This record gives sequence, C-alpha cells and structure tokens, in this order.
Amino acid sequence: MTDIPTRRLGALAVSAQGLGCMGMSHGYGATDDTQSIATLRHALDLGVTLLDTADFYGSGHNEELIGKAVAGRRDEVVLATKFGFANRLGEPTRVRGDAAYVRQACEASLRRLGVDHIDLYYQHRVDPQVPIEETVGAMAELVHAGKVRHLGLSEAGAGTIRRAHAVHPIAALQSEWSLWSRDLEAEIAPVCRELGVGFVPYAPLGRGFLTGNYASVDGLADNDVRRGHPRFADGNRERNLAIVARLEELAAAKGVTAGQLALAWLQHRGEDVVPIPGTRRVRYLEENLAALAVELSPEDLAAIEAVAPPGRFSGTRYDATGLGFVNG
Repeated sequence: MTDIPTRRLGALAVSAQGLGCMGMSHGYGATDDTQSIATLRHALDLGVTLLDTADFYGSGHNEELIGKAVAGRRDEVVLATKFGFANRLGEPTRVRGDAAYVRQACEASLRRLGVDHIDLYYQHRVDPQVPIEETVGAMAELVHAGKVRHLGLSEAGAGTIRRAHAVHPIAALQSEWSLWSRDLEAEIAPVCRELGVGFVPYAPLGRGFLTGNYASVDGLADNDVRRGHPRFADGNRERNLAIVARLEELAAAKGVTAGQLALAWLQHRGEDVVPIPGTRRVRYLEENLAALAVELSPEDLAAIEAVAPPGRFSGTRYDATGLGFVNG
C-alpha cells in the first residue's frame, strides 16, 4: 500500500493514518525491539509518514527505538514527539512546562532520535503551574531556531488551546478520541476547527477494546496499564462488551472487523482527523491501514451512532489520577 491519502494538521501534511509507538516500549506488557523496528520500517514501506512517540515512553527508550528504525530514511518521516512528564516511569507524576524545561527536553529528544529537528512537537500535558503563554513561547523559540517545525498540544482544554494559538499557531491537538471517548466533541473540537488545528486521536481503538479481543483481562500482562483502566474493570467490561458485540454485527455486515469499523468511523469525522492506532505487529498495522478504504454511508454512520452515542460506554476513560491531567 503506497497510495495512503494525505491529510493536513494545520500546515503540516501527513499520511491520513499514523502509527502510535508507545506500546513498543511500555504500557502493554513485554516488548520486542526487533519486532518493533520491523513494524516501523514496514509502516514506512506502506506509505505511513507520521510516527508518534514521547520522551516519557519507556523513559526515552521509545525515541531511541524510532531513531534506529528511521536511520537513513529521515526524509520519509514526519517525527512527532512530546515533552511534559518530568518523571521517569514508576515515579510520582510531575508535569513541567517552564521555558527552561522545554528547551532541556527538546535537546534530549533530538539526541535520542538522532535527528536535527522534530517535525511536530507536543506538550504532553498542560502544566497548571505555568502559564501556557510561557510554555508555547519557549516552543516557538525552538521553531525559530530550526529545532522544531510545528507545534502541538495534548489533552488541552478549549481555553488553553485558544491562548496557546495566540502565541504561535498550533498544528495539532493529540487527545483521546474514539467511539468510546468522545469528550472533546462538544467544546474542544469546535474551537480547534475555528482555529485550523488538526486532530491526532490517540487510543482510537479504545486501547484495543473496540476490536472485541478483551472479553477478560486474564490474558493481560501484570504490568499492562489496562488492568487499571475503569472501562476494563469487572462490571464495566461486561456492559462495554455488549456494545462492542453490536458494533461487530455492523462490521460483519460490511465485511470488516470491529476495529476497522471504529477506525473508519473516526476517519469520517473530518479531513482534519489523523488517528494513530498503535501496534507492535505488522499484521495489525496492515489491518488498521485497511480501514482507510472503508466507506461509510450516512446510514452506516447513523447505525453506529445509535449503538455507541456519546456517554454510552461504562466507566471513565482514566482513573481519578489520570483524569486530573486531561483537558487542562
């Protein structure tokens, strides 16, 4: 597949579907660098240009991994990474957005990635102690210095996005958006569209739940973060599986998987939407990319909406601690 369509995040052109790389380093159990590098390179072969990482993923390991995978192929890649979590994995969560930290984090990411510039640089979470004008001002200095090309925010609220955009154009908002997480649709999405900010939905498959493969958490590794997610918890999980079962029926009628239907639904939300499903395996990479070819009629979209309207899934998308860091 080399004819993946292009979409725009602000002024930045990217493949219509990107690849989320977090799971290659942490979050979902055991990892395999050789397998992950093969998947990353295969993604480039297929025409995926947007690779998404963060300095927090694997405490820097994920950026190093991507650096190895794209070595010699820099001109084929739109590299997106994030800063903001000032702790290492396993330590109490700390978010920093002060100017000194922005500069420090960027230099460290450039070194780990082995590149001279980052194409899309996000603030991973908003620092409530630092005015967004200071954070984005420092990010803008990186653009002027040639170290960063475009700026993004992750899990920012509508007011924060507006204030940030007044300092420097924001190309993209990376926030959770899927059939089971639709928080941003009411207030945040309209502001982004008013300002020309594109969307990069993470967890577009509900951390895999929308594929229908998680009837139980028993098969998850002990360190899999989904064990702590409320929607995977007993009670919530069973109710949510009933919704996925109905989505599977709609998908089967179209000859696709439930995951492909969920991705196609998201891709139909607008030409400014670029999901980044994550995977470590070539098989699932190809399956996810095939969703780009799934056409949904108005009747299809209405049927999906009837099954999974906003607020239908049981449980919050993060626990109480995690929710404290979103929509800042």
